[in-house]
Amino acid sequence: MIRKKGGRITKRADIEAKTVELVTPIIEANNLELVDVEYVKEGSDYYLRVYADKEGGITIGDCEIVNRALGDLLDQDDYIGDAYILEVSSPGLTRPLKKENDFRRSVGKIVEIKTFTKINGVKEFEGVLKAYDEGSVTVELEDETELTISRKDISMIRLAFIY
Repeated sequence: MIRKKGGRITKRADIEAKTVELVTPIIEANNLELVDVEYVKEGSDYYLRVYADKEGGITIGDCEIVNRALGDLLDQDDYIGDAYILEVSSPGLTRPLKKENDFRRSVGKIVEIKTFTKINGVKEFEGVLKAYDEGSVTVELEDETELTISRKDISMIRLAFIY
């Protein structure tokens, strides 16, 4: 859904935070989980993306309900300074791990990790998520060694796509 140009908030983080504030009651009322909100520019277009999920997977109908309700609130508040496209969808199979629930749900599963700098000469890792806490994640690599990586050194961690 394409939204018209508004006029108040210009910082990406502030737009995302305000959107989380607006969409959370909608998500909760529909027994969904808010996975992420992002406001990004791709090419010449801006996108406001809301990722939601639920046990067993989110449906197109769920996305439509959230899209309509949030769209109405966005039109009322009109806090985004650029024209944008609103998208509500599933985070997909290779969802990034960001919240406590994401990590908890992913223990024992294979994850991909990219780091900002090399660790032992490597910036990309794949292994079974063994443990996590506020400051680090531990994965068991293919050779059965465990590697603990500081969360501040991780640029991306997500479930691995196994085919």
